[in-house]
Amino acid sequence: MSDTPSDASPRPRQPFTRGLPLAAPLRLNRPSDTWFKPALSVVAASAVPHLTLLALGRLDLVMYTMAGSLCALYGHGLPYARRARTLAGVVLSMAAGLAAALVTASLTHSTAVLVAVGALLAATQKAACDAVRIGPPGPVILTFVSSAALFAPQRLGQVPAHLALTLGAGAVAWLVCVGPALIRREGPERRAVARALEAAADRVAEPGPRTRHTAAAAVHAAWQCLLASGRPTPVRRSLERLVVHAEAAGASAHPDQDPDRLRAWAALTRARGPVPEPPPAPGTAAELYGIDAERAALRVSGGRRAARRTLLRSLGPGSHLLPVAARTLIGCALAGYLCAALGVGRPYWAIVTAASLYQANTTLTWNRTLQRTLGNLLGVLVFAAVLPLSRTGPLALVLCCLFFSFAAEALITRNYWLGSVAVTPMALLVLEFGGTHPAGELVGDRVLDTVLGALAGFLAAALITNRRAAGRVERALEAAAQARTDAERAYADRARTGPDGLDPARLVELREAADIAAGEWWQRALPEQRLLAAERAGHRTLAATAQRQGPPVRAPETRSGAVAPAPANGAA
Repeated sequence: MSDTPSDASPRPRQPFTRGLPLAAPLRLNRPSDTWFKPALSVVAASAVPHLTLLALGRLDLVMYTMAGSLCALYGHGLPYARRARTLAGVVLSMAAGLAAALVTASLTHSTAVLVAVGALLAATQKAACDAVRIGPPGPVILTFVSSAALFAPQRLGQVPAHLALTLGAGAVAWLVCVGPALIRREGPERRAVARALEAAADRVAEPGPRTRHTAAAAVHAAWQCLLASGRPTPVRRSLERLVVHAEAAGASAHPDQDPDRLRAWAALTRARGPVPEPPPAPGTAAELYGIDAERAALRVSGGRRAARRTLLRSLGPGSHLLPVAARTLIGCALAGYLCAALGVGRPYWAIVTAASLYQANTTLTWNRTLQRTLGNLLGVLVFAAVLPLSRTGPLALVLCCLFFSFAAEALITRNYWLGSVAVTPMALLVLEFGGTHPAGELVGDRVLDTVLGALAGFLAAALITNRRAAGRVERALEAAAQARTDAERAYADRARTGPDGLDPARLVELREAADIAAGEWWQRALPEQRLLAAERAGHRTLAATAQRQGPPVRAPETRSGAVAPAPANGAA
């Protein structure tokens, strides 16, 4: 079997990031290639309940329907089968957090208790979203809704009806986000593979650390998307072959590779026509056979039980997520109590500001602090300018909210601060549905909450660290390398009896450890190249050893339709 140089080479210690930048976090990026999908989805999901309540003359209930409508922001990078399950979970989680907040608000008016419950909900939502790796926008939307509901007037008898509004709007959001599957079933997979091909083309055209890391991340995301898509179809088989090409180009970047060909494949893959059928790349049969084995391991009931056990461990005592939850709890509580002590009537804005800051490392947390603060302050000015227009009538208020919902998602992929410029007036206009408020009071409270929330949130991130996540990645890499070595040795020794293959769960565990570490505050960069090399070598080892164990799935077909045998040595 082929050796992976990265497994045996010395491992230099990754450098720590030092310094806190000021200008770089505010630079604008290229917009996401799918920015319009969440933007249009949230507008469509919000327009139906908004206009219905407008016709009924009950715009005071918009806060409860908006909780369900905002679920349309989730899952746009997932295959439709996974997206349907994920969105259903998001809607139920939104309803659960809202229920806890509404019941608390109906039982007590103590600001101290409400802030404590808000911080506890924010910490729970942060830990849960990190455990299941929900993706953007993460727990911030859940925290925004539950925190706002804590400080809204409420009677216990109203709670069931308000939750029913949330679930109804959530059902509309689910239909909006899953409905496109009827038109283009493999759309998310095609976009993920196109991104991997484009990143590989950039890597070939401009070799360097930045393009190498980008290509590694894009290929990794494409494999994850294909693994989550369910049973392979002819289109998904072709997409898998394209990812093998992207993976080979991103890993080697040989001068003889053609970036224009990769970009042409990416354009055809992203379009609505047939998926390109490239010639087999070296190692294609081995790679796809290993992917099939891993997909089978994820599909069987034992794989589902293992996933549930992993999730329970990630939330149990000793979990690597506990420091993150503690950081969120302390930061949000500190922000809320500071604002309450200063007489601010809506400390939930400070709670949400603090909860939104926590990113993968100190530098990114600082970046988000700058972005959130600047965006909110500019957004307050936008709100002050648009407020007279919104007060010309109920329809104008609804249209303003829909416009800022669209603008927020359209702009946030350029930079978080730019999206916050639209999010802030939208959040302030929601208060207008329940009745008008003095503009000066709203502006002053929001400015104070933003500053105090950002200070408290960053202080908590600086004081509470979590270094165990990076160590878990190293242990997972070592365990995967050892398991692969054992499997290779066992395969070479034909006389050996007993299990001699690489357990696909090792690769699943490795990927999970990397994903969780990417969400922790830790200043060392993740070893993305080692992770990609370990997964690729693991797939090839699976290909060579799975037949001796009795393969759980058939070998992949070649372009001619014949079954491709697993390579005897696992080499490309």
